[in-house]
Amino acid sequence: MEGLEVAPGGKRAMKPERKKPATYADIVALPANMVGQLIGGELIAHPRPASPHALASSVLGAELMGPFHRARGGPGGWWIVFEPELHFDEDVLVPDLAGWRQSRLPSFPSAPFLTLAPDWVCEVLSPSTSRVDRVDKKHIYAREGVEFVWLLDPLAKTLEVFQLRAGQWVELGAFSEDARVRAAPFDAIELELGALWIPEAPAP
Repeated sequence: MEGLEVAPGGKRAMKPERKKPATYADIVALPANMVGQLIGGELIAHPRPASPHALASSVLGAELMGPFHRARGGPGGWWIVFEPELHFDEDVLVPDLAGWRQSRLPSFPSAPFLTLAPDWVCEVLSPSTSRVDRVDKKHIYAREGVEFVWLLDPLAKTLEVFQLRAGQWVELGAFSEDARVRAAPFDAIELELGALWIPEAPAP
């Protein structure tokens, strides 16, 4: 009989049930205020980001959108997208920002998700997602051939820049506070990191 095994002494004991892998249906069933991802058959769900996270992502996207997505004050040639849903086999990821070179993706598809790996992703870290972003998702991005990963931490006020070389992540630089940064693949412009953080309240 399934689910039973004979224990020492002839007594029957229940076998531990195998946990069924999560599926896309589990993401669909989440409340509207939750973001769901599938990593190695596990459902990873977290609430919509708090204000430091949202501000950092929004300002960074705005900084990149003009010169790279719209070719205004920069070289253009990119699609810059907020929170695209990426399907890689059984894994479903939602980076905070992602970019595709238009040379690889000449027209942006009208579809609920994308299967072509981006050229660049940015993960905005929070205490509840830092391990997943730093370890699990970076491993999948390497497997799929994403060339650049940025890790942005709005609480620590840091930016880490990585490039995939021969299947391994190489750190190109780490920056903090109010640094002015030229970071690949968007080193055609200078980014002012201080604009990404919530300003400190003035002393009373």
